[in-house]
Amino acid sequence: MSSISRRRLLTAVGATSTFALTGLGLAVGVAPTQAAPPPTSTGQACLSGIRPGSADSLRQRVFDAASRTFGVPLAVVQGVSYLESRWDAHGSSPSTAGGYGPMHLTDVTPPDMSRAKGIGGPLRSDGPAALHTADRAASLTGLPAQRVKADAAANICAGTALLASYQRQSGAATGVHTDPAQWYGAVRSYSGSASAIDSATFARRVLTVIGTGAARTTNDGQRVRLQAVPGLRVPAAPVGSQTAPVDCPTDLNCEWVPAPYEWYGRPDPYAYGNHDLANRPDSPEIDYIVIHDTETSYQTTLDLVQDPTYVSWNYTIRSSDGHVAQHLYANNVGWHAGNWYVNTHSIGIEHEGVAAQGATWYTESMYESSAELVGYLAEEYGVRLDRAHIIGHDQVPGILPKYVRGMHWDPGPYWDWGHYFALLGAPIGTGTRATPANVQTGTVVKVAPGFAGNQHKVTGCTEPGVRCPDQGTNFVYLRQGPRALAPLVKDVGIHRHGGSSTTDVADIGARAAAGQKLVVAGTYARWIAVWYLGQKGWIYVPPGHSPLVLSSGQVVTVRAGASQAPVYGRAYPERSAYPDGVPIQRTGPLQYTIEKGQRYVVADATVPTDYYYASTYDDSVPHDHTDIVGKDTYKEIWFGHRMAFVRTADVDVR
Repeated sequence: MSSISRRRLLTAVGATSTFALTGLGLAVGVAPTQAAPPPTSTGQACLSGIRPGSADSLRQRVFDAASRTFGVPLAVVQGVSYLESRWDAHGSSPSTAGGYGPMHLTDVTPPDMSRAKGIGGPLRSDGPAALHTADRAASLTGLPAQRVKADAAANICAGTALLASYQRQSGAATGVHTDPAQWYGAVRSYSGSASAIDSATFARRVLTVIGTGAARTTNDGQRVRLQAVPGLRVPAAPVGSQTAPVDCPTDLNCEWVPAPYEWYGRPDPYAYGNHDLANRPDSPEIDYIVIHDTETSYQTTLDLVQDPTYVSWNYTIRSSDGHVAQHLYANNVGWHAGNWYVNTHSIGIEHEGVAAQGATWYTESMYESSAELVGYLAEEYGVRLDRAHIIGHDQVPGILPKYVRGMHWDPGPYWDWGHYFALLGAPIGTGTRATPANVQTGTVVKVAPGFAGNQHKVTGCTEPGVRCPDQGTNFVYLRQGPRALAPLVKDVGIHRHGGSSTTDVADIGARAAAGQKLVVAGTYARWIAVWYLGQKGWIYVPPGHSPLVLSSGQVVTVRAGASQAPVYGRAYPERSAYPDGVPIQRTGPLQYTIEKGQRYVVADATVPTDYYYASTYDDSVPHDHTDIVGKDTYKEIWFGHRMAFVRTADVDVR
């Protein structure tokens, strides 16, 4: 593609974020000198000390046995494991940071997944290859290294032994009854981070979760609870060494890795990159924060964002430890969302990860860093903490019908929106559970299915049509009728010939995601119908746990006297708002419509109607770098999986 056509496409469409593949994201500190390994019986003693109980409480009982065997407080073992893996095991496969099992014992030579995906090039580690804590933990317990990697119970025993060794080498007291705060230094060592600030952040997060407690069911069905330790002393955040001029909470120790604003193709005025200068949040406003995943390693992501011929976003977060790099000032416009209107009104955050692989990338450290950053930015720029404004890339609409099918679907079905919004202090799942018995036509409900126990069939993660490994998902399926074998609802934007949606990992057509609001269209037996993409979609409500909660909100319907209302992918001004010399932007509707009698929830009743004109490097044409504001008004609505806009004049609001 020529530089001129590339630039014009980026201006019209807004540019999308990168899709490549994997990485390690591993930062490593200087480990204490290894102590002499204990007798080979310690690992077996730990495993033999697991008390009997139910199958779904095994991991809880293993944590207890490891605590007693190695003299580490149970809360410390569980707190470290929670931050490393959220207590998930992943079988015998490493995480993308080269870590195995619930304790994330590391080996920095995982499979070269970049070659498996046909991308080529060497797999890059963000830390020295000398860190092999899986081997060291195995030697401390006498357990075979392969068993420590593959067996969740052996992994917990070995990881706990490693924690105890760090505590001994620091000269601090061990024992299951010691104050968890006294393990701060050992936990910092366990983080493996080369940065003093990053290791301190990890330890503070471990102590914080110990203080508040936690509970979840893992992806393999294990029920684990960390009992809160009230009054636990958490050390103050150390003074950060952030590289100026970052816009970031100080304790995140963000680094500045600037995206270049360069003209690289003189005399071509369109050959510049990789973002646009602006005057946000004054004009345009900042209304959204877009959550992406990188589909490649952290280091490759940094390489790409520093390429002026590529695209840009505001921040990147590393998987292994939640480290944050900033690339753009918030006043400038990144090219990241595939929709220029959304770009001009949003901040884009990339998360190291591969959407189809889910939990092996989306670590607790990443969730916590991201939530802290988003909470900070939302307060600074007045972005609402709801799922209409803190959005996934998969919620961004195509700008015109021909672009809908190619829009991205990250961060995918395995990003835990419920947990993420709980960290933001705006929980999704509160309220009375909606059932066919307590709703009626017109009731507003919100999707809140939980995560770990909400495991739906998803296919195509590795090969087309092949079922993906079961793990928690963030959505519920909608069907064309109130029966389990009914086809999934249709999405005419994705399936052009009117075919039904599928279970493919990239097919969002029939997925109502956590936090989305819908209007009830009817009930039948254990099913609730809602309005979705211009049709009825049926959601199954199992006995004992509905995936919906009762909610509220304004609702739009087709205006009186009309039979349908068009749906748009952007809220651009009317033709008369454009000054001479500025190309008028087409505001044609998408291939969807709202039919008479249907109802959709208003996500934002005061959408800015504007077009930010930035077509060349600096100010080389009249009106360049100008926000053109219209008088026409739009509303953002929950329409399908993606957000959508309707003209106020086309609808009635109730």
